[in-house]
Amino acid sequence: MATLLITGANRGIGLELARQLSARGDRVVAACRRSSTELDAIGCRVETGIDVASDGAELLATRIKDLQLDGLGALDLAGIREQFEVNAIGPLRTTVALLPRLAEGAKVAIITSRMGSIADNTSGGMYGYRMSKCAVNMAAKSLAHDLRPRGIAVGLLHPGFVQTQMTSGSGNVTPEDSARDLIERFDALTMETTGGFWHANGERLAW
Repeated sequence: MATLLITGANRGIGLELARQLSARGDRVVAACRRSSTELDAIGCRVETGIDVASDGAELLATRIKDLQLDGLGALDLAGIREQFEVNAIGPLRTTVALLPRLAEGAKVAIITSRMGSIADNTSGGMYGYRMSKCAVNMAAKSLAHDLRPRGIAVGLLHPGFVQTQMTSGSGNVTPEDSARDLIERFDALTMETTGGFWHANGERLAW
């Protein structure tokens, strides 16, 4: 018998997950802001007042400290939030602010990382970095569509594993070589390739 936690369990898919998992014999903790008649009828453990958009996750963790769930250790949520601000929202905010200054036929390049590729994630971890880079990839893809009428091409460029302070100098590409390759990718960016996700070496990267 597994012990499973479901958030948003008072209706919809969350409710049905709670119903079916309970029916097969699993121990279910159903978390939600407010319970429902349907959820109460299942007979599983219900934790109300849980809003995961605020401090609900921490409150929930306190309430179920008597249980052992299979899962991750502690995450630096404040750090993850900061990475989103810098890596995902920052480039979008900058691009939008500069849109009036971009002429027709201009180009926008966003430096991202292949660690934002879902298909390429074979090791897990690095939650804030991976998630924020994945988010900026989506932002750039949307920008490519929205700026097409103005003839503005948008490219997502992965610089490689560069020998910088961030990698403690352990990369396999020098900053000089990476910058040279990034410039080549920027120069090659056209409306035909807008919205693409590219390695600095010219390889098309998987989403």
